[in-house]
Amino acid sequence: MGGRRLKALYWDRNGFCLWMKRLEEDRFPWPDLAGGVRDITADQLALILDGIDFWHAHQRREYQFV
Repeated sequence: MGGRRLKALYWDRNGFCLWMKRLEEDRFPWPDLAGGVRDITADQLALILDGIDFWHAHQRREYQFV
């Protein structure tokens, strides 16, 4: 379950930047983690900000050979 606030800490050429976005009505998609901290790519961040839950988009399939 995600939260209403998203904080991002990143390096910008000569120092760290802290960015925060708060949603009024919805929640950000985010996996259940004990600490809630995760390294993600710029493409994954764009998906999260668009409301796309790529964490649970595909369920793992298991095949059985008979």
